[in-house]
Amino acid sequence: MPTSHRIRIVDAFTDRPFSGNPAGVLLLDAFPDDAWLQSVAAEVNHAETAFAHRLPAGGEADWALRWFTPATEVDLCGHATLATAHVLQVTGSAEGPVRFATRSGVLTTTAHADGTVTMDFPTAPLTPAATPDGLAQALGAQPLAVHDAGTNLGDLLVEFADEKTVRSLAPDHTALTQHSERGIIATAPAEDPARGYDFVSRCFFPRLGIDEDPVTGSAHTALAPFWSHRLGRPELTGLQASARSGLVRTELRGDRTLLTGRAVTVIEGDLYA
Repeated sequence: MPTSHRIRIVDAFTDRPFSGNPAGVLLLDAFPDDAWLQSVAAEVNHAETAFAHRLPAGGEADWALRWFTPATEVDLCGHATLATAHVLQVTGSAEGPVRFATRSGVLTTTAHADGTVTMDFPTAPLTPAATPDGLAQALGAQPLAVHDAGTNLGDLLVEFADEKTVRSLAPDHTALTQHSERGIIATAPAEDPARGYDFVSRCFFPRLGIDEDPVTGSAHTALAPFWSHRLGRPELTGLQASARSGLVRTELRGDRTLLTGRAVTVIEGDLYA
């Protein structure tokens, strides 16, 4: 009989099923070999699958956490971290703040009584950059400005004039693979902040096997400083305007960025492998 593992599919940065960004979550006793982890992530076939196991008491972290796309392991993932924290909360596996040991250092999540989860992530420093040749053609619109978030993320943050332009982008994903180490963050100010968000974004990661990510927590570690400096407020709300869509609340705290969102479990079952 094959070994079974409990697996959950959690929609993150939303309070409604079938929206936000879906992530697989598996709580394990220890990490199996990398080939198995990658095979499971390919089978789940969402942007990321998170694998976590409890660490011995008394260390700098409570749980070990890794993230895999269907094609590769990644250094930082917001929505799958939120999904994991949500699973720990609803299953009673952890209470209060949880410290995760990851490839990006120790990341802390805090579950709140209202059902939201706040994640403490490193802020991505931004450097103004020249618009690469061919980027406008690959995205299908002319950027206002480009910033390099490569130190932490490996992304280019690309600013456009308005929300309509970001929503109407129809990128050439093959061409986009030539323009950044990880992906492209397209952003613009909200057309009407009265709708409940301050800026919009879309994120494209074809180099990771993800043409467009539904809601990207890690990208908001670059979006938060960019828009907080522009708008003069440390606390903002971003809408990632993908087909599934989702909201991310951000709070800039110097070299750390707090990301807050909701999550909902939509599938729970057993993986036999």
